[in-house]
Amino acid sequence: MFSKMLKNDWVLLFSTLLLMAIGLVVLYSISVAMPQDGGLSIFWRQIIFAAVGIAAMIFFSLTNYQIFKLRSSLIYFATLAALVLVLVFGTTIRGTSGWIDFGFFNVQLVEVAKLSMIIFLASFISQKKMELGETGRLVASIILCGIMIILVVKQPDFGSAMVLVGIWLGMTIISGVSAKKMAIIALAGVIIAVLGWFQLRPYQKDRIFSLVKFGVVDPQGSGYNVIQSIIAVGSGGFSGKGIGHGSQSQLNFLPEKHTDFIFASIAEELGLLGSFFVIGLYGIIFYRIRKIALSAPDNFGYLIVVGIMCMLLVQILENIGMNIGIMPVAGIPLPLLSYGGSSLVVVLASIGILNNIYSKKETIIQQE
Repeated sequence: MFSKMLKNDWVLLFSTLLLMAIGLVVLYSISVAMPQDGGLSIFWRQIIFAAVGIAAMIFFSLTNYQIFKLRSSLIYFATLAALVLVLVFGTTIRGTSGWIDFGFFNVQLVEVAKLSMIIFLASFISQKKMELGETGRLVASIILCGIMIILVVKQPDFGSAMVLVGIWLGMTIISGVSAKKMAIIALAGVIIAVLGWFQLRPYQKDRIFSLVKFGVVDPQGSGYNVIQSIIAVGSGGFSGKGIGHGSQSQLNFLPEKHTDFIFASIAEELGLLGSFFVIGLYGIIFYRIRKIALSAPDNFGYLIVVGIMCMLLVQILENIGMNIGIMPVAGIPLPLLSYGGSSLVVVLASIGILNNIYSKKETIIQQE
C-alpha cells in the first residue's frame, strides 16, 4: 500500500491540496460574518467534507481503475435510476430538486453523475470503437448520454447539464470524429439551443439578458449577483483587502459568496495576485493531467483522464466567467474552492483515479 502511494503524481497532489487549503481559509473568513443557526459553520462542515474527500482520493488512488470498465454499465444505469428517484423524492434547494437530504448533510447527485458519465463514456468508446463504427458510436453515445442530460435538465439544473454536454463533447472529439460529423453536431447544437431557449424559466432567461447587457437589465434583480461580484473583484485591487476584510463578502452584499461567487471573495480578499495564484495552480493541475493522459496505459484510462479534464475545465471557465461578468450565472461550483461536500468529494475522488492511472505508467515501461 505504501509503495503504491509513492507512485502518486505529487505535483498534482500538492497543487490540489494547496487549492483546497486556500478555499478553507477564505471560507473561514466568510463563515465569521455569516449568521450562525446553532449548528456547525460552513468552515467546519467543509473540513469534514475535505476529510471524506481525502479518504475517497486515497481509496481510488489504490483501486485499479480497470474495475470501472467492468462495472461501467452498472454505474450508468444506477446513476440513471438515482436521477429519476431524485426528481420524485429529492429535496429542493435554490430551485433545484437534485438533492438527497440525509439530515446533517445533503448530497447533490448530479456531481456523482458527472464522474459516472466519464467512466461510462470512456468504457463505451474504448469497447465499441471497432464494433459500431464512427456513426453508430456517435449516435449511440448521443442517445445514452442525452438521457442522463435530460434528467438533469428536468431538475432543473442547466449549469450541470452544460458540464455534462462539455464532457460528452470533449471525449467525443478526442476519440476521433470526422470534420463533417463535427459540423453536423455543431448545427444540431445550435438547433437544440434555439429550441431549449423556449424551455428556460423566466429567471434563467433574465440571467442571459443580464449577461448580454452587462447586468443592467435589472440591477436589483437578475443582474444584482453579477454586479456585486464585479464590484468585489474590482475592489480587491492588486494585493487584496486581506483575509476577513472584504467589504462585499463580510457585509453580505455578495450573494452566494461561499459557493457560486467564491472566486469574487478570493479576488476581493487576496487581490489580483491571489487570483492569478489560484489560476496558476489550476494551470499546474491541467498540465499534470495532460502528462497523465499522455502516459495512460490504455485507451480507457486515456479517455477517463480526458473526461476529468473536460469536467474541471468547463466548471472553472464557467464559474470564473460568471464571477467577472462574461458568462451567465449557472450555479456551478468552483472545483476545490467552493463550499459543498458533493463537489469536493467527487473532485478529490477524480484526483485519486488520475493518480491510479499515473501509477500504471511504470507497467508500460517495464513491458517495453
